[in-house]
Formats: sequence, structure tokens, C-alpha cells
Amino acid sequence: MTALPLLQSLLTRLRQYPQKIRQQSLASTLCQLAVAAAGLVMLYQVWLFLWVCWYSIFNPWGSAIMSQQASILSQRNPPVAIRYEWVSYDQISDNLKKAVIASEDANFVSHGGIEWDAIEQAWRYNTAQSEKGRNKIRGGSTISQQLAKNLFLSNDRSYIRKGQELIITFMLETVMSKERILELYLNLAEWGTGIFGAQAASQHYYKTDASKLSQKQAAQLAVLLPNPRVYGANIGSRYVQSRTRTIQARMKSAKIPETQ
Repeated sequence: MTALPLLQSLLTRLRQYPQKIRQQSLASTLCQLAVAAAGLVMLYQVWLFLWVCWYSIFNPWGSAIMSQQASILSQRNPPVAIRYEWVSYDQISDNLKKAVIASEDANFVSHGGIEWDAIEQAWRYNTAQSEKGRNKIRGGSTISQQLAKNLFLSNDRSYIRKGQELIITFMLETVMSKERILELYLNLAEWGTGIFGAQAASQHYYKTDASKLSQKQAAQLAVLLPNPRVYGANIGSRYVQSRTRTIQARMKSAKIPETQ
């Protein structure tokens, strides 16, 4: 039987099916598609978890945010190169560790990766700002959440991205020590246009190594983290200087992970 008569025969039989059977067939197809989609999502989570396990032992050569910025900066005239150099945990000044924790995540050593109260407060604040027509946004992310975003995701703001961030954060906290999480964070954080990691930031702003940062220098770098491209270009501004003094005062009570 040739292809055309066969197709005509199939169409004739299909027309003979009762409407209810066709609806059941459609429902079955949609169910199969939903199962297939769920399977792909699960495979993606497994793929991410394997990468988390890998990074718990081996140092990354970059991050998702770094790659995105490299693509954007390469299109500038002239192109801007990414500055990045990995340094180990013990080669990063305790001053910077304390400053970042004091600024970004005071309960870093004690929480499980997510602080729900902080997320709720940030959501309420951002909703209020949006209703007033303002663009000012407050983040409620912990260091672990920021690492999840920097390492695997993007700066896009969406509920899907936030949900994936929470899942990766749980993976990070399950597999890695707090020391390793902080080491990865300090090496992958963005500290200015094309500047990634504590070592590159220390060299760019202070012509010194990350291991030799003073309290003031460390506090100043911590100020840049929420908006590194803007604050980095205005590091001498009143806001940066005022915020630096605040973080310096908080550093006295900041707790850092103990070396294992």
C-alpha cells in the first residue's frame, strides 16, 4: 500500500472515533508530555547536583555570570577583558571574610543556606517600592544563594530563576562545607566591570593581594557587592565611604567558618 492511500485510511478511521475517545487520546498525550517535561526537569537537577559535587572538590574556571559579562564586554569598543584569578581560602584575608559576612549575611555560619524571614522582608519592601513607582530593590539572599546564582544562573529576576536558586542552594549546603561555600563566593563574586574574585579586586583597587587587605579596604570591597559596576566606578563617593564605616563596625562581631 502506498503512502497516500494509507494516510487516507488512517484519516477515515480517525473520523469514526467517538468524540469522547478523541478527548481521552488528547488527555493521554498531554499527560505523556507533562511526564516527559518533568523527567527533563529532574535530569537537569541531577546534572546540576553533579556539578555541585564536582565544585566541592575542584575549583571552577569561571561562572555563569562571568560568561555572560564576558560576552557583553567583548562587544564594547574597545573590548573589555575579564580579570579573574583564583586564590585559595587561606590566601584571602580574614578581614575580607568578616567584611563580606557582616555586609551580606550576618548569620552565614549558623543558617542552612536560606533565611526565609529575610526573603519575606525583602519581598514586602520591594512590593511597597513598586507600588510607589520606585525602582529601588532590596535583596534577601544569603551568601549561599548568591553563590548559586553566580555559579549557575543569571541576574534575571523571575520566580522560576529564584526557585531554581533555592534548589541549588540546598544542594550547596548539603554537599559543601561553609568554608568551601565562602571560598567559592569570594573567588567568583563580581567587584566591578569585568572584575571577578577577591584577588582581581584587590589588585585593581588597591594594588595588593587579597591576603594583605586591611580592615578598611576589605569593608570597602564588601560595600561594592550589591551593585559592583556602579559602586566600583564611584568608590570614593560619600555613600561608599559611609557604608564602609558601618561595615567596619560590624566586622568585630562577624563570625567566619573555621578551617577544617
